[in-house]
Amino acid sequence: MQSRTQIIATIGPASGTPEILDKLIAAGMDVARINFSHGTHETDGSYIKNIRAAAERAGKRIPIIQDLAGPRKTTDTGHAFDKSGSVITEKDISDLAFGIECKVDYIAQSYVGNAADIEAMHTEITKRGGNQKLIAKIERQEALDNFDTIAASADAIMVARGDLGQALPIEELPFVERDIIARTKRVGKPVIVATQMMLSMMHSDAPTRAEVTDVAYAVILSADAVMLSEESALGAHPVEVVTIMERIVTRAERENRENTFRPL
Repeated sequence: MQSRTQIIATIGPASGTPEILDKLIAAGMDVARINFSHGTHETDGSYIKNIRAAAERAGKRIPIIQDLAGPRKTTDTGHAFDKSGSVITEKDISDLAFGIECKVDYIAQSYVGNAADIEAMHTEITKRGGNQKLIAKIERQEALDNFDTIAASADAIMVARGDLGQALPIEELPFVERDIIARTKRVGKPVIVATQMMLSMMHSDAPTRAEVTDVAYAVILSADAVMLSEESALGAHPVEVVTIMERIVTRAERENRENTFRPL
């Protein structure tokens, strides 16, 4: 039995071939994400083509999320929000135009701070003849401060725990995740929990016990979707990580029978 909670798998070099995509869909992938922080339009376009072909072979609808990079800067520990410019960068605009041309289903907007950022992206989508739905990534304090208006303006919410965990005292993150899920559910929008959910499976063929608990916790809190990033895009075991996540999610749903699921 397939879970009702959706599994979003990021597609990359480890998973973008027709053979692996067929296996990911069979294992339980419901939605495909492409991270436009990396790669080229040529490569990302090939992933989109392969995802659509695999979905057709499986007889399933697999929505595609285009995740825009946003204003990020490189730091000693990876990347962080760049406060010096606009929330929508020139790269975002170029990538957005490409995503609309490819008819992606969702745009994930990085480093949203307020409802005006959402409306500006909606305007850019409309200007280019698109009708894509917009996912607001919650990953900085300003977004938490303006959450209610952001949730009202966006079509879905993503708890982007990587940057969010750097913006908060780390011990607060589980409770902020809980609150974002609850507040999003109250306004009737889908909510996604993302980042490092099963990161050890980049190299290992099994998750840690803490990761199993983390995925189950998100489902028990009534998340509508859980997301894999590097684990499925770059990892050594993309099919296995989806298979195991599906097992965890299906089991956790038995503890939360009252959840009203809102699929992407």
